[in-house]
Amino acid sequence: MTPLDSQANTSKFHILTSTKFDFEHFVTRAALGHGPRHTIWQLKERLNAQVHQPDFDDDSLVNGLDKFLAKIIGRPHHWALARQVLAQTGSDDVIYCCGEDSGLPLALLASFKKDRPRLVVNVMCPERWRPKLLLKWFQLYRSINAFTVNTALKAQTLKDMLNLPEDGVTCLAEQTDKQFFYPEPGTIEKHRPLIASAGLEQRDYVTLAKATHQLDLDIKVCAVSPNATSKTRCRIPEPPPQNMEMRYFDWVELRDLYRSADIAVVSLVNNTYSAGLTVLMEAMACRRPVIITKTMGLATEMAEQGLVWGVQPDSPEELKAAIVHVLGHPEEASARAEAAYQHYLENHTSEQHIEQVTRLLQRVASSVTPDQPMVIQARPV
Repeated sequence: MTPLDSQANTSKFHILTSTKFDFEHFVTRAALGHGPRHTIWQLKERLNAQVHQPDFDDDSLVNGLDKFLAKIIGRPHHWALARQVLAQTGSDDVIYCCGEDSGLPLALLASFKKDRPRLVVNVMCPERWRPKLLLKWFQLYRSINAFTVNTALKAQTLKDMLNLPEDGVTCLAEQTDKQFFYPEPGTIEKHRPLIASAGLEQRDYVTLAKATHQLDLDIKVCAVSPNATSKTRCRIPEPPPQNMEMRYFDWVELRDLYRSADIAVVSLVNNTYSAGLTVLMEAMACRRPVIITKTMGLATEMAEQGLVWGVQPDSPEELKAAIVHVLGHPEEASARAEAAYQHYLENHTSEQHIEQVTRLLQRVASSVTPDQPMVIQARPV
């Protein structure tokens, strides 16, 4: 065992979430085969980490200062939780913050503590003015030992904004759970071709409807998203065409929808938020042909590699042509689906994602200068 390994082994690991999860429900549901495992819980088990979550229904720890600071970033409960976690941790602790809304409050308060924990912060939207203000102009990045993002574009934005070296940010691979999403014959009764789609974040179901309303096929959309908010951008046809069904699908129904579909279509508005990648991974894991709107990042990369079909945003004619082509060339569709499935197994399972985060946190724990920002070698995805 090297001195660095020894240091990592003696460190205490923590995970700070941005919202509250019922992990017991996730574990029970996954054990029954009724849904995928949660990566945060997998990471907790892998590192024997302690999970800290905000409880937005409990105001007992929130004070007036928390409410004031929440005008800068996060919610009052994020600041209250940051104070609580900071009081329990020191320089031997490594904290992985799942989002900037929880991580930046902790980083700001930690900057005033001499014996502060080592922080790894996942940044979802580095281009927004609040993270940019805190990280760049208040130089809060100096209290953070490493950054993670989920796209190469976000990694480059952080590097340019903070003048970080080329290897200054870890780009985490997209993932889904291969123990839940895997190929098997679908059970949905079909009388004509079926297209599957899912999600609400940055979706463009208007373009999908225009592309398909005259085609002899059915469309089923799982109209729900764990990331959707009141500000989520989603174009929904009013009313949907007769061949389009939009409703809630539970996890087992969603998996069966992917398996039963002739094509999975991820139709997106033009965005830089990496929307649609969860559905992309789930469909690939079920070995289905995928058509996706080419937006910056992984969607375009997958299309350029010939693993999926890519179409331009807001182009019903191009989407229609792609659908007609895929349905008319079943051997090509099957070959691409198989290639995408193998690519998923080699690069995008939840086990690989957890291992990547684990290596990162262990390396941060091994740093001999915890009070200085460190950089981590990014793994290309």
